[in-house]
Amino acid sequence: MGLEGIIKPHILGLEPYQPGKPVEELERELGLEGCIKLASNESPIGPSPKAMAAVREALEGVHRYPDGASFALRERLASRLEVDPAQLVFGAGADEILELLAKVLLGPGDEAVFAWPSFAMYPVVVQGMGATSIRVPLTGDLTHDLAGMSAAVTDRTRLIFVCNPNNPTGTSVGSEALDRFVESLPETAVLAIDEAYYEFVRRADFPNSLEWVRRRPGTIALRTFSKIFGLAGLRIGYGVADLELASYLQRARHPFNVSRLAEVAALAALDDVEHAERARSTNFEGIDYLRAELGALGMETWPTDANFLLAKVEAGTAERLLREGVIVRALGGFGMPGHIRISIGLPEENERLVKTLQKLREDGL
Repeated sequence: MGLEGIIKPHILGLEPYQPGKPVEELERELGLEGCIKLASNESPIGPSPKAMAAVREALEGVHRYPDGASFALRERLASRLEVDPAQLVFGAGADEILELLAKVLLGPGDEAVFAWPSFAMYPVVVQGMGATSIRVPLTGDLTHDLAGMSAAVTDRTRLIFVCNPNNPTGTSVGSEALDRFVESLPETAVLAIDEAYYEFVRRADFPNSLEWVRRRPGTIALRTFSKIFGLAGLRIGYGVADLELASYLQRARHPFNVSRLAEVAALAALDDVEHAERARSTNFEGIDYLRAELGALGMETWPTDANFLLAKVEAGTAERLLREGVIVRALGGFGMPGHIRISIGLPEENERLVKTLQKLREDGL
């Protein structure tokens, strides 16, 4: 007898998150060498040297539990963001903060509203609590339909996600549009503004989410050390919420959920301004290069405020790139067949992608 009869129905039907294929797996499968991965929005320049030095120094203490309060990191980050330290909630990646929000706010009969396509973990954490996802399609230019999202909010809505910039499209909404949206929301729904790509934004009117955290109870801004700081493998992110919401999330948080190594790496990375600037400039140069080169190949791309690029391609392009040792993210599972998401790589990686696409076109594949 299996367990199916006692597993909760909403878990039985849950589709797990599908990460990008690792380079090592592709090389094993196809017998290739020198594959590159432009699929998971990782930092192409790697972690900060200061963060790596901090991790090496902390290794001798890994037999001890980490500081569960993340005191040093909390104080430094609160000072930088000009918030009360108690407003910060840390997690094993910002993903864990999403789970904490779902754990605290959602259950059967409750609803969560978000745009779609958007971050794949939203429906996972919502359905994982037995709640209902209300997916509002993006507009024709692949941005959040904030008016549609506002209209989708009901007295059953407990949580609203706004992914800004949006993953997987890279598009963003400006401050005026977000202000109108937030002002339309009822007090009974928590607003989570997911800003994993905040440090890569170039638009001049990008919203100040922390101002809404100050003004509107039940608001949280989510950020991460995985992207510009290059610490994806250590798993550390955080939320900035009003004091009441933060206190509830802290109650639901597991003790020692952020490792000792992640804490010291994040603290050191905050101080490495030069490394963050290098990551930012590498990203901007890569975006401009790829948009120009893909445009020359006749491929449509979208403006992006993230560290990846959305491109419209011929069917099967992602699979053909795989066979050439170039991993990108196919978006059929997001309801976007014929589109791929390309993480911005090092200049030589971006050039290899372009040359491979040129080769595929020349070969008529």
